[in-house]
Amino acid sequence: MKRRRLDQKGFTLPEVVVVLGLTALFTGLIMYFGMSYWRYGYLLQEDLDTLVTRLDAQDFLRDHISTASGLITQNGLPDPNAENPDPMIAGDEYWVPIHAVPTTFNTGGTGTTPVLYYKRFSVDPSGAHIMNGTQPYEDEYVLYLNNPTKQLLVRTIANPGATNNKALTSCPPDIASASCPADKVVASDLAALTLGYFSRSGNPVDWTSIFDPINNEYIGPDYPSVEVAEFTLDLAKKPVFQKTDATQNRTVIRIALRNT
Repeated sequence: MKRRRLDQKGFTLPEVVVVLGLTALFTGLIMYFGMSYWRYGYLLQEDLDTLVTRLDAQDFLRDHISTASGLITQNGLPDPNAENPDPMIAGDEYWVPIHAVPTTFNTGGTGTTPVLYYKRFSVDPSGAHIMNGTQPYEDEYVLYLNNPTKQLLVRTIANPGATNNKALTSCPPDIASASCPADKVVASDLAALTLGYFSRSGNPVDWTSIFDPINNEYIGPDYPSVEVAEFTLDLAKKPVFQKTDATQNRTVIRIALRNT
């Protein structure tokens, strides 16, 4: 019996402990490097996504606003789905007035925030201007922030008098239909948007408010004195396996205007 016990083969307790310890160590290292690799991959993907967002936003804003026929303080064409209506006008079809005052808009709250209104000449599907006598009709656009979704969108308000108008009045995405397409998303993952106004020489516009001394109405300065509009987009996104908005980017877009 004593001889058989001495001849039995196996691992001693210290050997088992060493093997288990080394197995746990190498397993932990493999999991650590695997998770780090995945985190880096997701971070890189989010960086690429925000890069695409910045490029798309630059293209749209430069194309749409540089060729606009003017910046305006309020839509003149009624919008049946105005989401931040002017309380001074009955019917809730006109967005609140905006003036040419440098402002930073932060997202993450509730509701929508209008940031800029502008108008463009109405065109037919071939790209020809639709004329109202000697002057072309004009469509209007509302650039606004959807705070909960952190998106910058644009609402189209097509001129109803422009026959065969290529533009269609758009709607909030949640009520969009074939006859009223969804508002276009210009940028996503916005943490903040800053608007500034300048002359062509790069000097800031004096935006000190002036009021009529008789009726106390706002006189200006306003959009007619603006020659360059500057958009600063701050984007922030939280990749998978990250606890914070690890992807953060900023892009500055300066656009020369035609309304001067």
